[in-house]
Amino acid sequence: MLLPQDLYILLKLCCLTDSWTFRALSEQLFLSLSQIHSGLKRAEIAGLYSSDRRTPVKAALEEFILHGVRYAYAVQPGAPVIGMPTAHAAPPLNSVIVRSGGVLPVWPFPEGEVMGYTVEPLHPAAPKAALLDTRFYELLALVDGIREGRARERKLAEKEIHERIRR
Repeated sequence: MLLPQDLYILLKLCCLTDSWTFRALSEQLFLSLSQIHSGLKRAEIAGLYSSDRRTPVKAALEEFILHGVRYAYAVQPGAPVIGMPTAHAAPPLNSVIVRSGGVLPVWPFPEGEVMGYTVEPLHPAAPKAALLDTRFYELLALVDGIREGRARERKLAEKEIHERIRR
């Protein structure tokens, strides 16, 4: 069974332009080596990762994100918390969706600067990992736009995800 952290790993791989090592991936994602190995094995079984090419199967991954992630990893908005903006409150959607007031979706993160309602990230370390890689942060936020957004946010997130996954 595919776990949320498996998608978290695959999204990071979509952001990498050079070859990678399991150790580097482990350090960048704040996951153990065994979590990386197990996650990629599950992703391969699901048809979302090719171990021969050491890359995500982009067409399958995009299809899963656009049509399955919302159901597999549904968001239950939580209590107000200090955190890091996600979904439509984070780049790139925050530049095209203007909010007039209202509480924003955030990942719980003690070093965050925004008060909002809790959206649990795909992995608890996502805020720390996102600080290390802007492209990764944006991709995670776009996936959250699909997981928790209304129709307009989902449509905009889908367009952005298509462009970023297929790079």
